[in-house]
Amino acid sequence: MTTLFISDLHLSDERPAITRLFIEFLQTRAPRAEALYILGDLFEVWLGDDMILPEYREALEAMQQLSRQVPLYVMYGNRDFLMGEEFCRQSGATLLPEPATIDLYGTPTLLLHGDVLCTDDRPYQEFRRMVRDPQWQQALLAKSPEERLALAKQYRETSKLETGSKDEAIMDVNQDAVMQTLRDHDLRQMIHGHTHRPAIHEFDLDGRPARRIVLGDWYEQGSVLVCDASGCRLEGLPL
Repeated sequence: MTTLFISDLHLSDERPAITRLFIEFLQTRAPRAEALYILGDLFEVWLGDDMILPEYREALEAMQQLSRQVPLYVMYGNRDFLMGEEFCRQSGATLLPEPATIDLYGTPTLLLHGDVLCTDDRPYQEFRRMVRDPQWQQALLAKSPEERLALAKQYRETSKLETGSKDEAIMDVNQDAVMQTLRDHDLRQMIHGHTHRPAIHEFDLDGRPARRIVLGDWYEQGSVLVCDASGCRLEGLPL
């Protein structure tokens, strides 16, 4: 048996092929696993449980069906942190806190979306603190659906402009932040997404081996981390 990890699907009506690939994955590959973990940015945008976009319905139904067979866990990303009880009801998923610790075949492992590790990108971290503030979220959810859609569009356009002008290194994780986070939790392995740079990084942490596994996105293919008792490997699902 295996445990599967994915992230950064960014499901939207602009990329229907990815939604179809995700549903196929839920119906064929995922039912054979012990559990499926989705570590953030499942959706391009989630504007509140009271205005679930029509293009997400089919994916939510497929998730609900899978959850009757396999434990399904979802973590907030930087695009869908407003998911709540109604999302859980419709998807059958359990929302995970960030970070979360699991026992992965005998190896305690820290799970994160990963954006909190990008500490060199100070403007982004300021934005993250703002949108994760409960008062800011309450104010957003009090707006009309039209206002929320307009704000989401504005934030996406601003993000594209800023990302295009930033150095690639700034948008990656900070290794010191990685090491300190592992120390804080007394762990030696973490899995995260967000950066869209799939890889397995081995390094020394205070004289002991440590590992950081980065999940890929679902833009050109479906990036999947497959773990079992023998270890972990990154795979791709072609479109």
